[in-house]
Amino acid sequence: MAQSNHKILLQSAYILHQRPYRDTSLLLEVFSPHHGRFGMVARGVRGKRSRRRALLQPFVPLSLSWSGRGELVTLTDAEAEGAAPVFAGEVLMSAYYLNELLLYLLHRHDPHPELFTYYRYTLGRLSQLGQSQDPGAGQALQIALRLFEKQLLQEIGYGLVLDHEVEQGEAIDPAASYRFVLGQGPVAQAPTGPAPNVFQGSSLLAFAAHELDDVQTLRDAKRLTRLVLDHYLGGRQLHSRQLLQELQRGFAPNRT
Repeated sequence: MAQSNHKILLQSAYILHQRPYRDTSLLLEVFSPHHGRFGMVARGVRGKRSRRRALLQPFVPLSLSWSGRGELVTLTDAEAEGAAPVFAGEVLMSAYYLNELLLYLLHRHDPHPELFTYYRYTLGRLSQLGQSQDPGAGQALQIALRLFEKQLLQEIGYGLVLDHEVEQGEAIDPAASYRFVLGQGPVAQAPTGPAPNVFQGSSLLAFAAHELDDVQTLRDAKRLTRLVLDHYLGGRQLHSRQLLQELQRGFAPNRT
């Protein structure tokens, strides 16, 4: 873990967030596969002669070196591992949404190598969709976001139970309705009208199998992940959601 090492050399990483620090430095929130999320100070990178400032941006695949112990280490070197993806509009806000989820839901210094790999894959997928002329790219973007949310919840210990109900342990019936209990999972529900925490069994099973091509199933997956994520975010408002709503207001429904 970052706080137990004095010098770390050229580790794969992404910048999740940055902000100015003193006159010429930056405070960075970094995500790496074997050191998790941690804070870093990049000294002097805002100076006129610094070549690193353009490199230390979100979504750029990096190799970073640092030194120090504790909650805030010091950047000593930075190299690009590849080209930065090109994002704009809704895709850009979606990428920032991924970063906010990682910022607020990952514990510091908790390694998640599989999540790091999936994050990198999802950024690549968003880049592809942002350049696509396919009219189905918007739906594909939503599928990518839902699958990332599902993977993130699994990685941080809040994995979604989708294939059996949690009281009796019986397999989910595609034709039945289920009430999703936060912190537990689906419970058999007598047929009722629409409710934020009630889902059709067929939607739960499809989400478990990553089969989200059906529009209603995708809507249900979004409703479910929003319900669960908002619970674990503890009322924290995501800036990326607000920006996306402003971007879409007047010409498209909210799809974050």
